[in-house]
Amino acid sequence: MIGVLLLLLLFLLPFLLYIAAPQIRKMLSSGVCTSTVQLPGKVAVVTGANTGIGKETAKELAQRGARVYLACRDVQKGELVAREIQIMTGNQQVLVRKLDLADTKSIRAFAKDFLAEEKHLHILINNAGVMMCPYSKTADGFEMHIGVNHLGHFLLTHLLLEKLKESAPSRVVNVSSLAHHLGRIHFHNLQGEKFYHAGLAYCHSKLANILFTQELARRLKGSGVTTYSVHPGTVNSELVRHSYLMRWIWWLFSFFIKTPQQGAQTSLYCALTEGLEVLNGNHFSWEYSK
Repeated sequence: MIGVLLLLLLFLLPFLLYIAAPQIRKMLSSGVCTSTVQLPGKVAVVTGANTGIGKETAKELAQRGARVYLACRDVQKGELVAREIQIMTGNQQVLVRKLDLADTKSIRAFAKDFLAEEKHLHILINNAGVMMCPYSKTADGFEMHIGVNHLGHFLLTHLLLEKLKESAPSRVVNVSSLAHHLGRIHFHNLQGEKFYHAGLAYCHSKLANILFTQELARRLKGSGVTTYSVHPGTVNSELVRHSYLMRWIWWLFSFFIKTPQQGAQTSLYCALTEGLEVLNGNHFSWEYSK
């Protein structure tokens, strides 16, 4: 009898989950940026804006009237996305610039050209990232996760900092992850040469994002530049492209995973919400802030 019940449960469980999926997904995706702030005359830079959360973030900023720079490694793909956003929003001020966060020469070139081209920068969204890569190093010899997810954005922010100060009030949003809880900063093994685990390397880099945000907020206190780190939730994006296991899990639980548009809400909340300056340096999640 027990065996029959177990078989029945195993048969019914997928069906029940399928039926319940819309409500569960709605519950998990409840966080929405409700700010009505418009951005005419404002300038924003979004890294990794040719796909996923970055694309949706850039689209919303453009919809609100900002001049938006899509800072992408794949310029050709970025141009297609820029055109799509222009058509959808009617905003022609959506521009694509080359940025490879795995190469400090590319980062410096992007910053140099941007500073020569623009007088202001009001919003910097450090969104681009890699996850669970096979062991590899950036052009400058840094382990790929820490190099792209943290050090690349660290350098980019540093190079654009004076422009952010001149444009104050301005904001920096660093996209981190709930995975930061598993992260540790091992100074004796920053490059993963003594021990490497792709999943943990990602976690370490996401912790670095949060520590960077907190220290940047402390150093910029009173400057008019505020900074926030965010966890977007579990989002269906290209971030898991390097892991067959993660792609399979994402497919298996696709009914419960957020769309890129839903995942962009936390970044948008921190970039747009008025009065958020008092929470400078805080970490925001799709369901809570701390």
